[in-house]
Amino acid sequence: MEHNEDHTVVPKKSSKQHNVLPLWGNENSMNLNPLILANIQSSSYFKVHLFKLKTYHEVVDEIYYQVKHLEPWERGSRKTSGQTGMCGGVRGVGAGGIVSTAFCLLYKLYTLRLTRKQVNGLLSHTDSPYIRALGFMYIRYTQPPGDLYDWYEDYLLDEEEIDVKAGGGQVGSVHNVDRDDDV
Repeated sequence: MEHNEDHTVVPKKSSKQHNVLPLWGNENSMNLNPLILANIQSSSYFKVHLFKLKTYHEVVDEIYYQVKHLEPWERGSRKTSGQTGMCGGVRGVGAGGIVSTAFCLLYKLYTLRLTRKQVNGLLSHTDSPYIRALGFMYIRYTQPPGDLYDWYEDYLLDEEEIDVKAGGGQVGSVHNVDRDDDV
């Protein structure tokens, strides 16, 4: 306990309380596009395989072995030809498709309600840029917009390469991952 100047007792935050990471926005949807969320929740990969993973470390291992890109949809799984406007493949709205492994795992991380220490572990992970990228995406979808710079500041000049496009061909650096172009 600490005493402030008027001698009232102020309880110290325990390290456990400091490690709690509050969530921002719609806690039911993780602030994901409704079509993407519905496809995640109905995906057999999410419902069957990821349901069996119970720990942070199991999910991180799954990211390492399974994530190959960061788009919300698997390549060629969305039928958007002839559609226009919001249904023309713009921003993940319109005709759904097969939701990507990356977005299923992102939502699985959300169901675990990560701690500050775990999120920092994702960001500093050295085994795969996709683990780090999902850490950045987790922050983007769950933390207050005003806090994003504080989270990202140390990584703005990170030049580690990562392929963000399903099927390959759009290599960028980790600091470009949070672009909201396809979501």
